[in-house]
Amino acid sequence: MNKKINNFLTPGHNACAGCGQLVAAQAVMRGLNKNVIIANATGCLEVTTTAYPQSAWGLPWIHSLFENAAAVASGIAAARRQKNDQKTKIIVTAGDGGTFDIGLGLISGMWERGENILYICYDTEAYSNTGIQASGATPYGASTTTSPGSKLTSGSTQIKKDMIAIALAHGLKYVAQSTAAFPDDITGKVKRALATAGPSYLQILSPCISGWQINNNEAVLLARLASETGLYPLLEYINGRLVSSSIDSDFQTKPVTEYLKKQGRFKYLQAADLTAIKNLVKVNLKKYYLSL
Repeated sequence: MNKKINNFLTPGHNACAGCGQLVAAQAVMRGLNKNVIIANATGCLEVTTTAYPQSAWGLPWIHSLFENAAAVASGIAAARRQKNDQKTKIIVTAGDGGTFDIGLGLISGMWERGENILYICYDTEAYSNTGIQASGATPYGASTTTSPGSKLTSGSTQIKKDMIAIALAHGLKYVAQSTAAFPDDITGKVKRALATAGPSYLQILSPCISGWQINNNEAVLLARLASETGLYPLLEYINGRLVSSSIDSDFQTKPVTEYLKKQGRFKYLQAADLTAIKNLVKVNLKKYYLSL
């Protein structure tokens, strides 16, 4: 028997064909029920699903600015507590710009207060909504419209900010990472996050067709390769302990070049850049290894 599909995020949005973020968002929706309120920061998910006067959302949903989605969600949570509402779950959805950069201070405050809110970051590794500018999530070597240097050399010279570590440093009981290629993994993590008391964080790699300069049928493929190369492993922490990782004793690492060569944003890589990225993979293989 086919599972019943909810209508919490309906067709009719105007996202790019093949958008990795919408694939991930649909997987998130499958983990929800009707007793959810979503605070959505400015970003691609907001502008593609709520073009006035229409909306693709079938749940209570509010648009906030880039920086204050966590504060808006905290206000909603306070109102629900005042009404002694123990049933409604509050979720923040935002891109990496609003998470890694602009909204980081308010996110930190929300986590410090121990708010019972699930924060979901759709990580496109750039400000996809405003012109593909570099964000704190932009990986080393990726070309963006604001990366230092010319396009005759490498792209970004920064190392991707470790938001997973920042969440863990705040003492969150549930912290997880996934990619748009693994919808069942995303749905399961959403359900476990919502079942955890207090703040929780889920970060999902969501390939951007235009920003990554890929074909519109390659988002899921690239999201899978990101995990299979060790650059973006599937992770799950409970009470600060790594309990699930795609990097385990059965993990067979695919060459990182398989992931990089398909993306126009990496076409300016030099030999030294490729070595640096391979070293980042080595760090991940050691850092996130979980023995079965």
